[in-house]
This record gives sequence, C-alpha cells and structure tokens, in this order.
Amino acid sequence: MINEILSGGVIATVSGVMGFLIAKKLSNAHLDFYTEQAKAKARTIEKEAEALLSASAEKARLTQERAQLRYEDAVRRAEQDLAERESDMLRREKDLERFLRQEREAIEHERKVARSKRLAVERQEKALRQLKSDYEHRLDEAMRAVERSAGMTKEQAKALLLRQVEERARDEVAHIVRRYENEAREEAERRANFLLAQATSRYAGTFASERLINVVHLEDDELKGRIIGKEGRNIKTLEMVLGVDIIIDETPREIVVSSFNLYRRAIATRTIELLIEDGRIQPARIEEIHAKVVAEFEEKVLHEGEEIVFETGTGAMHPELMKLLGRLRYRASYGQNALAHTLEVAHMAGIIAAELGGDPKLAKRAGLLHDIGKALTHEHEGNHVDLGAEVCRRYDEDPVVINAIYAHHGQQEMDSIECAAVCAADALSAARPGARREVLESFLKRVTEIEEIASRHAGVKQAYAINAGREVRVIVNAELVTDDEAVLLAKEIAEGIEQSVNYPGEIKVNVIRESRAVEYAR
Repeated sequence: MINEILSGGVIATVSGVMGFLIAKKLSNAHLDFYTEQAKAKARTIEKEAEALLSASAEKARLTQERAQLRYEDAVRRAEQDLAERESDMLRREKDLERFLRQEREAIEHERKVARSKRLAVERQEKALRQLKSDYEHRLDEAMRAVERSAGMTKEQAKALLLRQVEERARDEVAHIVRRYENEAREEAERRANFLLAQATSRYAGTFASERLINVVHLEDDELKGRIIGKEGRNIKTLEMVLGVDIIIDETPREIVVSSFNLYRRAIATRTIELLIEDGRIQPARIEEIHAKVVAEFEEKVLHEGEEIVFETGTGAMHPELMKLLGRLRYRASYGQNALAHTLEVAHMAGIIAAELGGDPKLAKRAGLLHDIGKALTHEHEGNHVDLGAEVCRRYDEDPVVINAIYAHHGQQEMDSIECAAVCAADALSAARPGARREVLESFLKRVTEIEEIASRHAGVKQAYAINAGREVRVIVNAELVTDDEAVLLAKEIAEGIEQSVNYPGEIKVNVIRESRAVEYAR
C-alpha cells in the first residue's frame, strides 16, 4: 500500500515537473513570437520614419530650391529695375546737361546781342549829340543873319520866330492830337474786343469740354491695356459700336469718352463701366453689353418720363410721349439742357396761367411738350417744331398744346392764355443769364449736319462725328459697298461737307467696310 502511495506520489511529482517544463516551454515560445512581432512592427515603423524623413528632406530641398529661384528672380528684377533707373537717370542727366548747354548758349547769344545793341545806341547817341551841336551852331548863324537883316536883337528875333512857329504849328498840333485820339480810341476798342474774345473763348472751351466728355475711372492702369486690346482691336470695336471717341492718355486711372451726343455718350460710359466690372473685354462681349445697355436706357428714359409727368401733375400721357420726355435729359439747346429748360417752362407757365385766370394744368402740359420735337431731331429730318407738332397730333394731344409748339417760335398766333403763358415762360427760361451758349450750339449743329451728310449716301449703316467734329467715321454695308466704292464714297462725302458746312481746319472722312461670317456649332 505504501509502495502504491509512493509510486503515485512519484508519478504525480514527475507529472507536475513535466507539466511545469512544458508550460514554461510554451510560455517561452509565445514570448518569442510576441518579441518577433514587436521587432517586425518596430522595423516597419523605422522604415516609415525613414520614408517620412526622406520625403521631408526632399520637400525641404524643393522648398529651398524654389526659395532660391524666387530670391534669384527678385535679385534679377531688382538689378534690372536698378539698371533701368540708372539708365533713366543718365538720360535725364544728359537732357539736363543739354538743356543747360542750350540755355548757356542762349544767354551768351543774348549777351552778345545786348552788347552790340548797346554799342549801336552809343554810336547813335554820339551822332545825335553831333547833330544837336551842328543844329545849335547853324541856329546861331541864322539868328545873327536875322539880326543883321532885320535890325533886331537876338531876343526880339527869337520871340518873333517862336511866335511864328507857334502859329504855324498850332494847326499841325491839333491835327496830331486828333489823330492820336482816334488811334487811341480804335486801339482801345480793338484791345477791349480782344479781351472779350479771349475771355469768351476760354470760358467756352471749358464749357464745351464739360459737356462733351465723360470720364471713366479705373481701379488699375492695367485696364487701359485690356481696353485697347491686341493691336487696338477692342478700342476700335468700342468706337465703332458706341459711336464715340475714346481717349486714353497718360492720365492715371481714367479714360475719356468724347461725343457731342449726350445720349450716345451716356450709353458708351455705362457700357465701358459694365465691361470693366465683367472683366471680359472682347468684341463679341462689347456688342452684347451695348445691346443690353441700350435696352436698359430705353426703360430708364420711359421711367424718368413717367416720374416727370407724375411730379408735374399733368395727367395721363401716352407712353411714347413720356419716353420722349425722358430722352430730353440727353438733349441740349444752345448749351442749355433740354429737360431742365422744359421743366422750367412747365412750372413757370403753370404759375403765369394761374395768375391770368387760365388752366395751370393745361399750361404745364403744353410747357412740357413745347420742345418735345428736340428728342426726335437726331433721328428724323426736319425742325423740332414740325416734328413735335406731328407727334402730338399722332397721340391726340390738346389743340392748345399744338398751338403752343408752333407759337413759341412765332409760326402761329397765340390762341389762349395757356399758350401765351408757355411762350412767355420759354422766353424767360432762355433769356436768363447763363442759360444758353451760342458757341456750343453752333458746334453741335455742325457735327449733326456732318453726320446727316454722311448718312444720306446709299450703303451707309451708321455715321459718327468724333474727335470734336474733326473726323467723321462712316460704317458701310459690306454687301452693298465694295472696297473701290468705299474710296469713292469717302471722296463724295468729303465734297458734300466742303460744299455745305462751314468749319475751321479740315475734317477727316474715314469709311469703314467690314464683313463677318458667323456660324454655330451644335
């Protein structure tokens, strides 16, 4: 029994030892596995770290290279700018030296001229002194001869001679005085006329420039190049489509839009502003924006006409008449804005009619429409009186309105108090100081006549007088006018202008013939 127990204990002990050894071995195996796994992960992390380090080094190298290139480019541009500035400075120094040399030469020349003139004056003074001495000597001899022949003393002869000379010279002196008085009067008149003409021309020049140009302000001078376009393509299209003269000079951040037609100039200014905001300045876009602006202005003038009718309280009016009223803002007569003149006449006519016992509302309406024909004179032939009466008849206006249109230019007798009030108000508005300028009106009439002469010829689509009336730009239909016919057309228009228009200097006739082929890819 004891042996069995001992045997079981030994077996159990041996089994325990073996189990412990097996467990220890298994634990060591797991530990080796985890150790290898950890080493593998460590190697992976090490490789990733090396890759990141390599990428960072490459990125740093590229960044350094780019920075080096930028630094070199900046240095190169700085050196180039410095060289240009040095060249400009040298050029200015040479110009200054040349100017100083010219000034020194001019001063030296003036000094020589002054020296020669002084010597000439000294010689003349010496000659005069000699002549005076000879004269006194001969006078003494004459006095002695008179004394011997007349038996008078020197003083008596001198008194007699002076009395005779005085009597003879009195008529001559009076004639000289009258002649100098007349010359002084004529010179004073001539000088006064010159001063008036000079003052008038200076004021008229400022007045015309204020009313013949619009200034478009730019955010950057770089926009000037975009407006001009490649080989001037954009600015040529702008001038051709808009019918204005666009002036781009050295004035910073602005361009000038010039035209005698206020409506056309306002459309051109708005078109250019929208093109600048849009950023796409090209021929097709120019035509598209121009069409939109024209439509926008048509709506604007109608809305403005509606507001005028509402504010004056003249009652309902046909939309076409209201559109023409709004268009008067872009018309001028003798330098006076047509809409401002119309509103003045309407308000004054209403006041006058009310004081005289007439209908102030009808008088205001007649005052609003008395110059309505001026909104049509740019598009239709004939004077504004006949055009205004015709359009008012077409829209069934009151006979008093039509009578006022004719009567304010003396073509009919005044038939009513309202008509008389309109005529009086028109005269007051036109005659007040500073209301009108004859110089500007004659200029506008001349350029309008130039456009009309060019537009009469067959094949002409549009005609624009630009550059203050010194050039007329004629756009012809390429299908109707050939290149050879364009040359003849320019000659015919020039001859027509020579025969019909009075103008200073010369007028350039520029005939433009352009053909386009348009197709769409779908």
